[in-house]
Amino acid sequence: MIDYLILGGGSAGCVLAARLSEDPDKEVCLIEAGRDISARTMPAAIRSRYPGRAYLDVSNIWRRLTALMGNRANAERRYEQARILGGGSAINALMTNRGAPADYDEWQTLGAQGWNWDNCLPYFRKLENDSDFRGPQHAALHGNSGPLRIRRTSPERLSPFVRGVMNVLGGRGLAHKPDQNGPWEEGVFVGAIGVSEQGERIPTSVCYLTDEVRRRSNLTIKTHCLVDRVLIKSGRAVGARIIGQDGAVESLMAREVIVCAGAIHSPAILLRSGIGPVDDLISLGISLVSDRPGVGANLMEHPSIAVSALLTREGRTAFPDEHHEQAIVRVSSGLQGTVPCDMHGAILSRSGWHSIGYRLGTIFFWVNKSYSRGRLRLASSDPNDEPVVRFDMLSDPRDLERLKQALRLGAETLSADALAGARSVVFPSSYSPRVAKVAMPGGFNALQRGVLSLLLDVAGPLRQWLVHGLVTQGVTLKKLMADDRALTEFVQRNVGGTWHPSGTCRMGSADDPMAVTTADGRVIGVEGLRVCDASLMPSIPCANTNVPTIMIAERLADLIKAQATVAQRDFEVSGT
Repeated sequence: MIDYLILGGGSAGCVLAARLSEDPDKEVCLIEAGRDISARTMPAAIRSRYPGRAYLDVSNIWRRLTALMGNRANAERRYEQARILGGGSAINALMTNRGAPADYDEWQTLGAQGWNWDNCLPYFRKLENDSDFRGPQHAALHGNSGPLRIRRTSPERLSPFVRGVMNVLGGRGLAHKPDQNGPWEEGVFVGAIGVSEQGERIPTSVCYLTDEVRRRSNLTIKTHCLVDRVLIKSGRAVGARIIGQDGAVESLMAREVIVCAGAIHSPAILLRSGIGPVDDLISLGISLVSDRPGVGANLMEHPSIAVSALLTREGRTAFPDEHHEQAIVRVSSGLQGTVPCDMHGAILSRSGWHSIGYRLGTIFFWVNKSYSRGRLRLASSDPNDEPVVRFDMLSDPRDLERLKQALRLGAETLSADALAGARSVVFPSSYSPRVAKVAMPGGFNALQRGVLSLLLDVAGPLRQWLVHGLVTQGVTLKKLMADDRALTEFVQRNVGGTWHPSGTCRMGSADDPMAVTTADGRVIGVEGLRVCDASLMPSIPCANTNVPTIMIAERLADLIKAQATVAQRDFEVSGT
């Protein structure tokens, strides 16, 4: 009999599998829809610390998943989410930041008891091995023995463009600070990234599911298995219905089921299992198990926009295989009703894995603490159909105004005279479907990119015409800065996400009708069922969500173990 059946082998699922199988008396089974990735089998595109190809490879993602970003009819686009063991940690940008202490205190205020900063910090320390901040003087904030090795790009490997942007921002009063995971304050930071000693990616399928862990006789890992639904009998989860790669259906029985499929697919699994808004379930012919209107609600993301510059030869990186998101800027918008350091800008040494991206530097901005909320619903009860995902970014006017503010900051920064030697044309940009299409691997795309790269190099005074004619399709920063209506229209049309979906099975108190789980991840109204991933977040943290998700899994693993110990003790006492 399986003790813990973990549905989803992403960042959280791999952590839980590793931690819960530490008890040799517990049988643990991990289910993943995608393929296995281990230290030996990682392909070069994933192993690289420049992640450009990994998230464009459709074999790594849910290839039919789309999402509506804003409220425009044309705002729906492909939404890259990992379908591979290790989840987002196998294809993301490697950033390992935690967010603000106030983020976690807010979780507790919103009903997730015990998830305040003081209780979360030990688990941030537990997961990390920070190679730059070591010794007793850093022990209060940093760990040095965890599975995830963290470092920062060395000064000599920062690109000239990135160093120039950091200097310009420093002149604006945003001083260089040493530790992105140190005191929560404004400034410019060399980004913290998670890589091995060899400088390679270390997804949770590698740094948690090590070869030693994988050899445990009580741990089973099943990949290429799609989860249909949780099996529930008399109000208790008893297993799950799994569909293999060959279409064969299998029912796996377990004492406890833990859904770890991420903020898009975890609520979809719950909905197919009969847990969610009653009217939505009835309309799809799904039998109601528990009426939880919060399943799929509270959908959050970090809305994004960008400003880019065509780099001169002097501004380009001499280390094209180096991590691209080399520095970040953290600022406060000062907008009424917002929190300190509510804006984030990633300073990119290059803007794509290809030849055009190598010639472009970017500040990729996002709203660090967003207030817009969307919703996820099922398209059908068929597990092969992707859910309908609607983020409704910018539905809160504060998010719109802050992205407009970010574009102004980016335009002023990249247009500064001090950067003249590193860049030529400065222009507004975004990760649009058009950009994604051009970036896809393939012979014809490679030919197009090669021709455009050559033209950009030799165009001389015609570069500005070439960029605005072919890249921005006539949109210029000059026009946007002079016309607030045009700026608003540009942001609404081009807003994107940052691949940080969260909140769709949020933690809260049992009497909160919109909460899906209690603070220990238990699904309200169903025994023996938990959720553990970014969908638990009551509000979005001011961070890339991967490390906060790993922290959640580390802490929940300890809670599960502690509760199991108490239950076993109570059983032994009652048995005597």
